[in-house]
Amino acid sequence: MRERYEALCAEAGPGVTVVVATKYVPDDLMAVLATAGVAVVGENRAQDLERKHARYGTAFRWHFIGHLQSNKAKVLNRTCELVHSVGSESAALRVMVPALVEVNLSGEESKSGVTPADLPSLLALGSDVRGLTTMPPLADDAEASRPYFRRLRELAAEHALGELSMGTTQDWRVAVDEGATLIRVGSALFRA
Repeated sequence: MRERYEALCAEAGPGVTVVVATKYVPDDLMAVLATAGVAVVGENRAQDLERKHARYGTAFRWHFIGHLQSNKAKVLNRTCELVHSVGSESAALRVMVPALVEVNLSGEESKSGVTPADLPSLLALGSDVRGLTTMPPLADDAEASRPYFRRLRELAAEHALGELSMGTTQDWRVAVDEGATLIRVGSALFRA
């Protein structure tokens, strides 16, 4: 695990934070991640984040990468250094830690986030927004994600935002090519 993690970090480069997605990681396996030197973990569910944080606390830097329900903001405010998924005004007003706005660039109804047109009004709320995030449509070819990552980079530049959370196990290399500062990986570390 340590070798895979270190190799992934080296390939991603020094300007990219590798966020290890722990949605399917049982509580006991979190200790293996800590031993392997994993620095940042990203959890998808607030209740799982709260439970894992209670057990492993300062072993990791904690990010929230799942769909944000504004009623879960208190948990995130107590535990996270960064929330990747602010996608509504109510969530933006409740999250008190640094955050990224989720932009739905694909227009898919199944995806969360604001439209590019609605981004300025969400940014005007004065929250501590550091950047943007997006999830492109699922595709077999990582290159299919490139136009979405490129558009997110352009939006971030238009709004003078420095952080870009984009790319997962299947397309993180393309995301890094397009300027990702944070990538979210899981299965890349757990495969033998």
